[in-house]
This record gives sequence, structure tokens and C-alpha cells, in this order.
Amino acid sequence: METTGHFLSPTRQAEILPFETAPRSVVGYARDYPSGLSTGFHSHPRAQLLHAVSGLMRVETRGSSYLVPPTTALFLPTDVPHAVSMDGPVAMRELFLREDAARRVGDQPKVITVSGLLREIVIAVCAEPIEWETQGRGYHLAELILDEIARSTPLPMRLPLPRDARLLRVVSGLRDRPDDKRSLEQWGEVANASSRTLARLFRVETGLSFRQWRQQARLTEALSALTMGMQPTRAAAIAGFDSVPAFGLAFRQFFGMTPGQARRLRDG
Repeated sequence: METTGHFLSPTRQAEILPFETAPRSVVGYARDYPSGLSTGFHSHPRAQLLHAVSGLMRVETRGSSYLVPPTTALFLPTDVPHAVSMDGPVAMRELFLREDAARRVGDQPKVITVSGLLREIVIAVCAEPIEWETQGRGYHLAELILDEIARSTPLPMRLPLPRDARLLRVVSGLRDRPDDKRSLEQWGEVANASSRTLARLFRVETGLSFRQWRQQARLTEALSALTMGMQPTRAAAIAGFDSVPAFGLAFRQFFGMTPGQARRLRDG
């Protein structure tokens, strides 16, 4: 495992190595982490499915940010550098997929909906030994979980991240306060760049306009809050909306579900 993060110590690397090299198609790794812990950027020689049965994870790759509440999981292909941060205590249940198994799931990072069935299978696989019986319970669980992952609904929870230092100042501020209403002209003072330059950089580096990026960041944070049980009124405020109906309309257009449906995702 390649790593640059302070959290992934030699002891933890030795602990996780058997899961990264297991001969089985799917193996599960269960560990609980305290709030505020961050792994730093690292990668694994096997694809992963990152799921938290409780708590919220924030995962960053070199060009994207993902929110991963308990109603979702993040699939990461082999060797993708990423960093995981814990928003509150996190009970992580992680799967490592052998190359042939990963090919059945996909070749790009994606956040998927975790149904009640998928959640229980993930937990069950994590309770199996690393070298489960090839004709036993572990085999059937692995086959079912690969099918469930492939069938799961992808969610638009990828937020593209820029690299330009000026744009990163704007992005950092908006991620800390999604409801910040400052205009691009006002953000120009923070970034020490003209609004025209920032507008061009947003398009070039994220593929989105400033308004599109800000709305996606806001709605993604609101979705995370809703799946954790927050009321739509408060989620609308997080997303910068004064009107709950207007928030509901924008939310449905982006995610294809209502805020009420998003809240019910936590029940599987």
C-alpha cells in the first residue's frame, strides 16, 4: 500500500496487508474510528467499497470530493490515491475486491445507494474469515454482494475540485460555509483575482460555472444532512435557500428525488 498519510502507520499497514493480498474475490475489514481522524493520501492495490454503518466520511481523490453518509458507499478502483476524513465517530465497514471481482462492478469511482440488503451483506462479509470456504457461506455472500453493488443506483455526489491556488481559496470557503452568498466579484477579493479570471478557471478546471459548482456543493451537503435525519427546513438553509419549496424543486431536479425521499434513505 502506497501512503503519505500520518494515520496509516507501519502497524496499520501490516494489519491491513492480508486483506489487500487475500486470495478470495471479496474480503471485509471492520474498524471504528474517532471523530476528526484523517488518513492522508494513500492508495491500495485492490479496489475498495467504503461504507460507514454510522458516521459520515469525506473522501477526496486528486480531482474530486465525495460525501459518504451511512445510506451510501463509495467504490474506488485499484490504485486510486485518496484521503478519508471522519466527520464524527465512524464505524467503517470496508470491502477489498480482487481484480476480477472489481471488473464486475466498474472502473470509475462512484457513490452508490446502500439498500438494507446490501448493508447487511457488507456486515456479514466483514464477519467472515479472510480465507472463507470457497464453497461455503463466504462464497455465496461474495457473489451476492458483487451483484448488489453492480445493481445499486449511482448518486451524483462527486464534486470536482480545482488545482489552481486562487480557485482553491474560493472552493475552501464555500465548502466550509455552503450557504455563503458572496458573489464571484466578492470572492475575487479573497482569491486575489478578477471575477472574469475566476469564472474562466471554474469552467476550465471543474467543467462547471461558478453558480453550478456552488449549487452542487450546497445540494450535496444538503443531501448528506437529510440522509442523517435533518429536517428539510434546516437542509434548505444549508443549501442557501430561503424557500423550502424552491429548495425541494432544485433538489429534485439534481438528485431525482424529493428531500423527504432522501430522508427515508436512512431506513434502507
